[in-house]
Amino acid sequence: MRTVDVARQAGYSVQQIRNLERAGVLPTVTRTPAGYRRYGEIHLRSALAYRALAVGVGPVEAKRIVRAVHERPAAEVLALLDAAHARLDRDRTDLELAKRAAEAISAEPIDDVRPSDSMGVSELAAALGVRPSTLRHWDAEGLVVPDRVAAQGARRYSPDQVRDARIVHQLRSAGYRIDTLRTLMPDLPRGNRSEDVAAALDAREAGIAARSRALLDAAAALSAVLVLAADVVWTDSVASPARP
Repeated sequence: MRTVDVARQAGYSVQQIRNLERAGVLPTVTRTPAGYRRYGEIHLRSALAYRALAVGVGPVEAKRIVRAVHERPAAEVLALLDAAHARLDRDRTDLELAKRAAEAISAEPIDDVRPSDSMGVSELAAALGVRPSTLRHWDAEGLVVPDRVAAQGARRYSPDQVRDARIVHQLRSAGYRIDTLRTLMPDLPRGNRSEDVAAALDAREAGIAARSRALLDAAAALSAVLVLAADVVWTDSVASPARP
């Protein structure tokens, strides 16, 4: 196949195929006497495997896995794929825990509030199991903004702010980025935002499902690459037998 043939079948541009070859995602290609690249089935399957893996684990890890097919023993490739599935399983477990926690936290009644119910930075950090600097960062980002004691300017978290901090902590544990939470969390104490939190977690779940399906597709493509790579090694060993 020509470069354009592989690009068309893999859903990439010609330049992207050349970049994948340069990055080692595609094995070394042969060239015609005139210098034109000639690709085989293993190059196409490698490009397809990378495309699926990039959705499932990200482009950096996808390159690492597909390069390993061409450079490392099959057992190491399978170990990398197992690790990707394990990370996905952890993400799914963490998400389920976050959904349960966010639902329970949002449903907690906040009434009969007394000044003594507020918490300082160190107290809340210890209760959440995070560093005080984490709470200060959330304050700076506008995620959980505490009250200030006028005299000393110390941060004090009211019960509803403690609830917000608990929700942010669960969502961060589930993998949500600060910039995403910044749009999700504003004005939580002044309205019922539990539906927004649930919708965000549902979107996260859909993303995990898409990554899981991508890994399934990638596994089939990688299996084909492993078979083709083994055939290449066998052919090369027959063509160039070791000297006695």
